[in-house]
Amino acid sequence: MAATKALLMLENFIDGKFLPCSSYIDSYDPSTGEVYCRVPNSGREEIEAAVKAAREAFPSWSSRSPQERSRVLNQVADLLEQSLEEFAQAESKDQGKTLALARTMDIPRSVQNFRFFASSILHHTSECTQMDHLGCMHYTVRTPVGVGVPPGVVNIVFGTGLRVGEALVSHPEVPLISFTGSQPTAERITQLSAPHCKKLSLELGGKNPAIIFEDANLDECVPATVRSSFANQGEICLCTSRIFVQKSIYSEFLKRFVEATREWKVGIPSDPLASMGALISKAHLEKVRSYVRKALAEGAQIRCGEGVDKLSLPARNKAGYFMLPTVITDIKDESCCMTEEIFGPVTCVVPFDSEEEVIERANSVKYGLAATVWSSNVGRVHRVAKKLQSGLVWTNCWLIRELNLPFGGMKSSGIGREGAKDSYDFFTEIKTITIKH
Repeated sequence: MAATKALLMLENFIDGKFLPCSSYIDSYDPSTGEVYCRVPNSGREEIEAAVKAAREAFPSWSSRSPQERSRVLNQVADLLEQSLEEFAQAESKDQGKTLALARTMDIPRSVQNFRFFASSILHHTSECTQMDHLGCMHYTVRTPVGVGVPPGVVNIVFGTGLRVGEALVSHPEVPLISFTGSQPTAERITQLSAPHCKKLSLELGGKNPAIIFEDANLDECVPATVRSSFANQGEICLCTSRIFVQKSIYSEFLKRFVEATREWKVGIPSDPLASMGALISKAHLEKVRSYVRKALAEGAQIRCGEGVDKLSLPARNKAGYFMLPTVITDIKDESCCMTEEIFGPVTCVVPFDSEEEVIERANSVKYGLAATVWSSNVGRVHRVAKKLQSGLVWTNCWLIRELNLPFGGMKSSGIGREGAKDSYDFFTEIKTITIKH
């Protein structure tokens, strides 16, 4: 009998050392539905050790010059780049995304981020003013709040939200929290951190609209909107899930959009021809499918995807968490499919008449993360972008990022912004110093 392949056992990383845990959680390969590794089920004890290590490392690391810290960040970027294939394989296996996407976007973007901030920390300036009539000068300095790669500077603790997450965010010696995830989790973080007045940066969900006017270039718009709807199985907070199309081109757009969606291949992550891989978990797959069932119960039509087209997979992957990209029409704005974040390969296409109408409808949900506007009218593009309640608005494109500029959402899509200046402001405390001479 062939030997069973040993499971990968992950360990926490605390104070520069990999440490085992007393209990573990199974982690599943989304493409097969099989357990492929075990993750530490950490708790308060591991959090205490990590906080202690960070506290002890803080004085030395925070006193290093920007040039020294920049060199460390660039070294991290170099190491990531040297092991790009290894990281891409791990990310694809863990999340279910295509290996091609991990190779071309996730890991290269991580490298880019480290290099960007390694450079940006060298170019920040402080403020200074004089009050000659009082013989005073005022200036500002910024002091680090958190830590950053000798032992204790970076600590990684695995576990569930109830055990390790709550222990971390409620810890009195953790001064700030940066979180990306769901609104209910963010509400709990806010409750637990409130007694300590912690600084919060919360990047939450979205119900992102694409607004397609009758003068849009459909040759560019259709493939870009397919990508914005279904990239990474729709598991990107910036993905489009509400598509508003001006009535005069609605039929043509829908025909071309459904045809283009059907060309997106769902396949195993290692398939170089696959446009989509597997969803993150079985529970999430069932949640996404439930929205399609609700839409049908409301009288909506499924134009392609779930329950309409056949999904073909190798025998080994039949139990994986795969789902076809799904397009829904004939649905009301009040439907849960039009108001709640689905976070999967499901998008709704609805018609509109006027500019004023579509702005009101696009703004009618509680979220305000991102939006996309398609039009060849420059005046309209600026006008609509200004009125949309979204932290980011792309016009005639999607997912083009400039790291110098703020990133974040309005309303229930979050608190705070990320970006060169915004991240610098968040992760430091500003101090005003007055000197009388």
